[in-house]
Order: sequence, then C-alpha cells, then structure tokens
Amino acid sequence: MALTFRKAVPSERDDAQRILWTAFTPYIRDLGREITVHHYAFLAAAIERGDVYLALDGEEIVGVAATERRDYGLYIDRLGVAPARQGTGLGSFLLERVEEIARSSGLRELSLETAEMAEGNIRLYRRHGFEIVRRGPPSHGMDAHMRAFMVKLL
Repeated sequence: MALTFRKAVPSERDDAQRILWTAFTPYIRDLGREITVHHYAFLAAAIERGDVYLALDGEEIVGVAATERRDYGLYIDRLGVAPARQGTGLGSFLLERVEEIARSSGLRELSLETAEMAEGNIRLYRRHGFEIVRRGPPSHGMDAHMRAFMVKLL
C-alpha cells in the first residue's frame, strides 16, 4: 500500500462523499438513524476552503478526513475509511497526517467527538494521544446517544 495524502479538489466531492457515506452507514445505523442527502451538504464548501483531505492508494481514494479550524486547534469533523480498507492502519495514517497539518499551522490541539458506544473509535483515538475531556449529548442534537468529546494537545 503506497499511500499519499493531499487536499481534496472540487471534482472529487462525489468520491469523498461516497467514502464517508459507506464508512459511516454502519455507525449511523447503530445510532438508530439513516444517512440522508443533507448529511454531507457541507462537503463542497469544506473542500473549497481546503478543509478536506484524502488518502489515496495510487489513484484510488481510500480515506477522507474532513476538518474545521476552531480557535487554537483543528476539529476532525469526519474521518472515514473505505470499508474494504478498514482495519489496515489507514485511520491511523489519516490521523497522523492531520496532526502534521495542525502542527505545521502552529495549532495547539486536535479535537473531535464520537459516540460513546463506538468503543473501537475511542480506542483508536486514545492510541493516538487523544483524551476524553467530557461526555455529553451530541452537538448536532440528531440523536440521544452520548458522545465522548476528545482532545489531543500538540
């Protein structure tokens, strides 16, 4: 696997959305919801701002990290890996590259939220130095499942 990492360009929106959609469908269903078209309405503008990054194996997009600049840090809004590539270290690859971007930009932290019931996600983020700073309802209010809000100081 010869991975590369770069910013997404507008013409890649559909491919990035497909990766996120397929990666998040089981997670969203576990929360008792279904993904709808509006779920990724933010993606085109985020790509235009330069906030979406891709992991590629050759020419194939295999992972997506959608981020958002916040105060002193970078918020990881979505981190998705193509289902066939999950469990191969690709999520770690994406996290490491996003951290490099934050550090090179002089930012002081990475942050994210994930469902408390998504124990695999929490284990992954902890392996990369994230700590749970609080637990609570999701910021979007679309379901009642508690979230773990996690931060990694840089």
